[in-house]
Amino acid sequence: MTSYESAGVNLDAADEVVRRIRTKVTATWNPDVVGGFGGFATGIQIPSGYHTPVLMMSTDGVGTKLEIARKAGILDGIGFDLVAMVADDLVAVGAKPIALTDYIAIGQIDVDIVARIVGSIATACSVSGIALVGGETAEHPGVMGAEQFDVSATALGVVEKGEEIDPVLTKAGDVLIGIGSPNLRSNGFSLVRALISNRLALDDTFPGTQRSTARVILEPSVVYSSAIVDLLTTVTPHGLAHITGGGLPGNVARILPDGTDAVIETARWETPHVFDVLQDLGSVNEDDMYRTFNMGIGFVVVVPETAVDATLSSLAVNNLDANVIGRIIEGTGTVQLL
Repeated sequence: MTSYESAGVNLDAADEVVRRIRTKVTATWNPDVVGGFGGFATGIQIPSGYHTPVLMMSTDGVGTKLEIARKAGILDGIGFDLVAMVADDLVAVGAKPIALTDYIAIGQIDVDIVARIVGSIATACSVSGIALVGGETAEHPGVMGAEQFDVSATALGVVEKGEEIDPVLTKAGDVLIGIGSPNLRSNGFSLVRALISNRLALDDTFPGTQRSTARVILEPSVVYSSAIVDLLTTVTPHGLAHITGGGLPGNVARILPDGTDAVIETARWETPHVFDVLQDLGSVNEDDMYRTFNMGIGFVVVVPETAVDATLSSLAVNNLDANVIGRIIEGTGTVQLL
């Protein structure tokens, strides 16, 4: 007799996951959440204070960093990587992230692994003031290896109509403020995996440290959204850029209006050690490093000269390391790295 279970789907394990994650998920809820845990859908009211709210959405995943996390058994940072990818995209257009749903695809449900992943997502949401209002765990037997999994999320944000961050405001003379990223975050891991293959085992000590390679390269992402939401209460940036795939050249270029260039002075900050080691391992040229990794800058704020001090003070209050890293000049829409 053929059954769903004999086909590889364990409904009892799925029910156990739901039981295990209930408390952690509902801990992220605030009075704006509408609905109950375990229903077909959960909603969220738009927070008070908006007259003409615009809803923004962002979807992303963690990418191949997950494969290293799976092999190393280090899963507690996955939630911060995931939340950072979607929440920091939303805040880059001026939207306050308010809710998130996650999706986990796995070859065969391992209750402990799924519960740890969702728990990590819930922790990151709680820290970032985002309600985790739903999700899905899909078992894919015969399609994915039993131990393989992938994770993605969609986040919802809200911004007052007319208060979106519009890079058209950016003009020559504006200042670029870079917010530090002490680690890789979630980008460039296909190259990372190629660079460490046959050179560094995950349990090897990472060069120049006393930590394992896995611990260094799996450090969780900084989530910038809460700090940027705070900044927007006192400063109106001319542009905001989340530094993800494409690095500084690719992402700062996305917010340059016609007739402008961004000049970034790379000596203005110290590149984290992890990038130096990876570059040496594969003799990667400088251009490829900056086009693949964040190189120590995870978010960029473009402000007029008069707003520099207020911006730096606001970010410092949120315990973020930020520095002036360049300026906007007249040009043709390119990013110059000096």
